[in-house]
Amino acid sequence: MTMVIGLTGGIATGKTTVSNYLKELGYSIIDADVIARQVVEPGTKGLRMITDTFGEKVLTSDGQLDRQHLAQLVFTSSEQLQQLNRILQPIIRERIQELISTSKDPVVVIDVPLLYEQHYEDLCDVVMVVSVQPQQQLERLMNRNHFTMDEAKNRVASQMPLSSKERLADVVIDNNGSVEETRQQVKKWLNQVVRP
Repeated sequence: MTMVIGLTGGIATGKTTVSNYLKELGYSIIDADVIARQVVEPGTKGLRMITDTFGEKVLTSDGQLDRQHLAQLVFTSSEQLQQLNRILQPIIRERIQELISTSKDPVVVIDVPLLYEQHYEDLCDVVMVVSVQPQQQLERLMNRNHFTMDEAKNRVASQMPLSSKERLADVVIDNNGSVEETRQQVKKWLNQVVRP
């Protein structure tokens, strides 16, 4: 029986840092963002459904999904964001379930930014939330994506509040300090839960 660890956080909280560390430790990672890109490649059902809904304007000249243009559309309209999620989330979920059920590994990590929003906790044995202070989250997001404060706030506001995720989590990793401090918390938790 495979143990499923759900890994989530908010945008720019350091979830990728934790995911990369788990990969370094030899854990099998199922990355929802990678799957989200795969299911909208040219010729896929996902891309066809997106263009049917949002029009050809969301495609680049060579038929790829223009992610930046689509993001501008959906992150300024909660209705359009919901439309996009209704298209993509069932396809992504189906693929994640398939990867879990065919895994031969004793432990798999599903790295899902919208884990609680899309109810992936149903597939997990335990959930780890990577968290930072709100101000640090905004600063990291502005630095990383070259967003204005308003753009950063819109992105953060499109997700469930971190405080709510923390309350639901089995473990909260505090990523306000150094990378090494974060790694130590993850390692300590894994030793207690995975290798009792």
